[in-house]
Amino acid sequence: MTKLENTDRRKFLQNSLLCGTFSLLNSHGSLNAASLMDNNLSNIGIQLYTVRDLMAENLPLTIQRIADIGYKEVEFAGYFGKTTKEIKTILSDNGLKSPSTHIEMDAIYNSPNKAIDTALEVGHEYIVMAWLSESERQNIDQYREYVDIYNLFGEKCNQNGLKFAYHNHDFEFNVLDGELPMDLLLDKTDPNNVLFELDMYWVNKAKKDPKSYINKYPGRFPLWHIKDMASNTMMADVGDGVIDFSEIFSLSNISGLKHYFVERDDPSDSMLSAERSYNAMLKLDF
Repeated sequence: MTKLENTDRRKFLQNSLLCGTFSLLNSHGSLNAASLMDNNLSNIGIQLYTVRDLMAENLPLTIQRIADIGYKEVEFAGYFGKTTKEIKTILSDNGLKSPSTHIEMDAIYNSPNKAIDTALEVGHEYIVMAWLSESERQNIDQYREYVDIYNLFGEKCNQNGLKFAYHNHDFEFNVLDGELPMDLLLDKTDPNNVLFELDMYWVNKAKKDPKSYINKYPGRFPLWHIKDMASNTMMADVGDGVIDFSEIFSLSNISGLKHYFVERDDPSDSMLSAERSYNAMLKLDF
């Protein structure tokens, strides 16, 4: 994608965000301040991408099995053809909440209003930018464009009672044109409009210390992905790897942590992985 194409898409988005009709804020989309004060991080969550193979086969049964394990919160990465009404009912039937959902850049560029409406209808609190394709991260100028785009979309989310966050992988820590994209995003985006979901595996994979980022940017990481890393740097179930999660959780107040989600991208048995990681989380001291 050329810089000119990025600029054209940016103008399109600006017009969409500034001229589009804002969704009406409903009670499900509201973020109650009292509930945040009461959040003691006891509600273990899971990113449902972990069990995407089972979600594609039978979403209601998969959600039920996740709840049976003991999870209290889930983060979506697609609804597998279900309507927002159906998703809300399935969550309610299983006593689950879904604080956040993942979307991709296409949704922000082409259907920002729909992304917000959908999040409000389901009852999410956060919309999370999931990842950038290879063509969307070729140079630092692209990330400079994203600073403006994310600020605009984050402001629109705020106006509708939602919050916007960016989820990292390892490529944001690769130097581009002398700069670290992750640092640029953190330094240049408005903290009031753009938050971050810190993925513990990918930060460690990039040979960076998540604790240093939490300390340097207090309050910017209300969402975490709890994903372990084996000694050979491959992904592992929580508790089977080398990441000291108890140490990281000791910084939850500095981080502004509100919700965290177990995840594994490549499980051989996705439900077993979900169960093993949940049991490991119960043993953590934080």
